[in-house]
Amino acid sequence: MSNFLKEVGQPLVYRIINPFINLLLKAGITPNAVTTIGFIINVGATAVFIIGGREPRTDLRYVGWGGAIILFGGLFDMIDGRLARVGKMESKFGALYDSVLDRYSELAMFLGICYYLVAQNYFLSSLFAFIAMIGSIMVSYVRARAEGLGIECKGGLMQRPERILLVGISAVVCGLLADYTGQFKYTIPDTTFPIFENITLFTFPIFILAVLTNWTAIQRLRESKAVLDKLEGN
Repeated sequence: MSNFLKEVGQPLVYRIINPFINLLLKAGITPNAVTTIGFIINVGATAVFIIGGREPRTDLRYVGWGGAIILFGGLFDMIDGRLARVGKMESKFGALYDSVLDRYSELAMFLGICYYLVAQNYFLSSLFAFIAMIGSIMVSYVRARAEGLGIECKGGLMQRPERILLVGISAVVCGLLADYTGQFKYTIPDTTFPIFENITLFTFPIFILAVLTNWTAIQRLRESKAVLDKLEGN
């Protein structure tokens, strides 16, 4: 998580969710149960994108709803960890379970997005979504592998909170603005090649995600190499 999100965003969200955390503690809800609920919500977002892929290309409501569900599911990522700490229910298996379901949630999210883009004939954008999925998984994998070698590896710009916010917010904005702008498309003069259309509000951030996730993974790999070389006396 970036310093800004950690120092500003995280405390703000904690203040908002703390009353809910207290309710969960009183109800005896475990962090693993919250993690499972968050995963189910993310699968729901995948279903929305798949359904949207079968609707007319100009109907971007499903993109907006999919983004909203992604953001809502992402909130449970913070709730389960906060619940574990406040309720003194932290465990090694809980941390492992959370990490595993986070990866499944992210893969499911990209599955829905790729299906939607392919179904709506946005082939190039679907390719970038697939590349973004690869980068997202590699960001997490490099960290896990580095920590398995005994070194800390949490740097980089496009970590999971940033990925969820970028995808979720861009999808919501795309869905909302499409209701006001209608079927907007700007093409190269005297051609049918589109430069900008409503879906670009969603697909361009995915392109950014494809670049930055893989850059983050490479950055983490380089930082890990520097630490390992130092430890090994190279």
